[in-house]
Amino acid sequence: MSELVRYDQAAWEKLKVLALDGVTSPHSRRAYESALNDFLAWYRAESRPPISKAAVNAYKAHLEAAGLSASTINVRLSAVRKLVAEAADNGLITPELAAGIARVRGVGRRGVRLGNWLDRRQAERLIQAPDTCTLTGKRDRALFAVLIGCGLRRSEAVGLRFEHIQQREQRWVIVDLLGKHGRVRSVPMPGWAKTDLDRWSTAAGVHTGRVFRPINRGGRLTHESLADKCIWSILRKYTPALGLAQIAPHDLRRSYARLAHQGRAPIEQIQLSLGHESIQTTERYLGVKQDLGDAPCDRLGLETE
Repeated sequence: MSELVRYDQAAWEKLKVLALDGVTSPHSRRAYESALNDFLAWYRAESRPPISKAAVNAYKAHLEAAGLSASTINVRLSAVRKLVAEAADNGLITPELAAGIARVRGVGRRGVRLGNWLDRRQAERLIQAPDTCTLTGKRDRALFAVLIGCGLRRSEAVGLRFEHIQQREQRWVIVDLLGKHGRVRSVPMPGWAKTDLDRWSTAAGVHTGRVFRPINRGGRLTHESLADKCIWSILRKYTPALGLAQIAPHDLRRSYARLAHQGRAPIEQIQLSLGHESIQTTERYLGVKQDLGDAPCDRLGLETE
């Protein structure tokens, strides 16, 4: 593989495509592509040392010296491991060499990245911020209602279709929602979010296909679907005036989790709604810490005397 890297950029690009083809999530695919481009740029700048476990460890040290976060470094190392696995599958390096590189350890988390949350009043203010006298305002309010009320990722919101919204057990539910890593789940929807969706749907005259659509400056619907990056732009229209300039779309998902937890929703149910494989991921979203004044052991209800 070292000869491949030294002399055949086209072959490297082919390998990169093969590695990216195995990544299903659009967000992960973009992150991996950026990571592989960064690795190849570093590799060329380092006079192309032979591909080895030592070389990948040197790259890891370079990332740490640059002050990147543990999660960013681990994503970049994962992308390199995937590239090396493709090289082994195509007979460009030995399986033993690929296995050695796969054993390069990631970086441990130094503390917990908490992110941002909205409290109940802030969440209400954001949902109520759009001017619902306009078509754009109706769409934006419905979008915020779904992001906060259902805890969807922005990619899930832009991919949401009217066909997903169905009644189950006498309530509205987003059914068969395809999420991260291909996991499918169903998400209950609060009645107020469904009301906002209905107002948007009626005003826009759309009842099938994608729920959220772009609107041009003339106030008319344009393309079939909203792009992921548009959610950032929509959010930024409202947050500065509300004093929430640091809020990102994913923080609305975190806010859903914390507000539900504060409302006494069981953490396992929050996990199911968010589509997290690990309960630890859900706990990080909640930003919870141990309460020694009101501990779980105080709630057991046991009497031993």
